[in-house]
Amino acid sequence: MAQESFLTDDFLGQLISVGEVDILVGVPTHNNAKTVGPIVETIQAGILRFFPRERTAIINADGGSRDGTPQLVVSAAIGDAQSRSKLYALRTLRSISTEYASSPAGGTALRTILAAAELLRAKACAVISPESTTITADWLAALLRPVYADQFDLVLPTYRRHRFDGILLTNLLYPMTRALYGLKIREPYALEFAFSGRLGSQFLAQNAWNEETARAGSEIQLTLAAIAGGYRIGQSFLGTKQHVERRSADLVPAMRQTVGALFSSLEPNFSVWSGKTGSQPIPTTGAEQEFSLEPLRVNRKRLREMFSTGVAELAAVFQSILSASTLAELQGIAGLDEANFSYSGELWVKTVYEFAAAYQKSVISRDHIIQALAPLFRGRALTFLMENRSGSAANVENNVEALCLEFERMKPYLLEKWNGGK
Repeated sequence: MAQESFLTDDFLGQLISVGEVDILVGVPTHNNAKTVGPIVETIQAGILRFFPRERTAIINADGGSRDGTPQLVVSAAIGDAQSRSKLYALRTLRSISTEYASSPAGGTALRTILAAAELLRAKACAVISPESTTITADWLAALLRPVYADQFDLVLPTYRRHRFDGILLTNLLYPMTRALYGLKIREPYALEFAFSGRLGSQFLAQNAWNEETARAGSEIQLTLAAIAGGYRIGQSFLGTKQHVERRSADLVPAMRQTVGALFSSLEPNFSVWSGKTGSQPIPTTGAEQEFSLEPLRVNRKRLREMFSTGVAELAAVFQSILSASTLAELQGIAGLDEANFSYSGELWVKTVYEFAAAYQKSVISRDHIIQALAPLFRGRALTFLMENRSGSAANVENNVEALCLEFERMKPYLLEKWNGGK
C-alpha cells in the first residue's frame, strides 16, 4: 500500500496527471544546478533511444535547493532532446519535481521516488545521481532493461574507477557484505541503480522510515533487503565513474550512511547471513570491475597522523570496543613511521568484526562507535595506498580479492564475538 501521507498535495496532483507508467527515472537533488541539466538531457536521450514505446516519467525529489535545480529538471524540453538525437518517442515523456524537505535527506528522497513508482505502477525504476557527469544514454539501458525485460528485481552498477577511489567500498563495504551474505556484489551502496515495482513496494512498506532511516544509507538498505528477501539481483557495467574529491571531514557522515547501515542490518538479518560460507558471483553484464591508474595526489602523512592521533586520543573508547590484543597491535602500529607502516588485512578484518559486534551490543553509543572507526579506517586506507601505488590494475584487483577472502575466512571470528566472546 502506498504511503501517501508524506507527499504534498501538489506532488500527488502531478502524479495523478501523469497516470500509470512503464518506466520511471528518479533524480534526487540538492543544489545541483551546475550538473543536473546535462544529466537530465542524457536521461531523456536514453529513454528516446531505448524505450521509445514505453510510458515514462522523470521524477525529481529535491531537498530544498536554492539554486534553481528543480526548475532546470522540469524545463529540460523533450523536444530539444529529440532534435539533438533525431529520435522520437511514441509516448509523452513527463518531468515533474517535488521538494520533500527544506534540507537534504537521502532516505526521504528515495522514499519519495519509491512512493511515486508505486502510485504510478511503474514496472521498472532507475535512480540516477545528479553528480554523475560521466553518464551516457547507455546507462539507462544497462540498468533498466534487466528489470523491465528480464525480470530482475535489483540491478546495481559496476564501474571503471580510479584505483584509489572508493577505498571505503573496496576495503570494507564490498568485502564485508560479500562475506556476510555470500554474494559478490561490487557496489552494495550505489547511487545509480534500478529496481522492480515489487521490490520497491515491499521496501517502501517494510521500512520504518524514521529519522535514522532518513539520515542513514537507504540505498545499501535496499540492497540488503533484496538479498534477505531472495530477490533476483544483477550487475551492469556502466563505464567510468568520475572521481569526486571529498573533504576529510566528509568521512564520518559517509560511514554513518554506509557502515552504520550495514552494521544495523546484522541483527534483523542474523538468520540470513550467519550460516553463509564462501561467496558466489551474481549475473553481471560487462566487466565486474575495472581500475584506472591515473596519477592522484594523496596526503599519506596526514592519513598516518590522523590514525596515530586517533589511536592515542580514543584509547579509552577502544577499550570498550576492541579486544586487548587487537588494541595492543593498533597501538604498536601507531608508533611506526610512514616507511614501516602496515595495517594488515587480517588485523583490519578483526578490527571491523569487533566493531560490528560492539555495535550490536551497544557497548557505547552506536554513533560513537562509527565515529571511532573513522581514524582506524584512515590507517587501513594508508596501507592500501602504499600497497597499490605502483601496482597494475590486476595487482589492485588481486589485493582487493585477497582482502575479501580474509573477510570470508575470518567470519567465524565475527560469530564468536557476536555470541559473547571478548
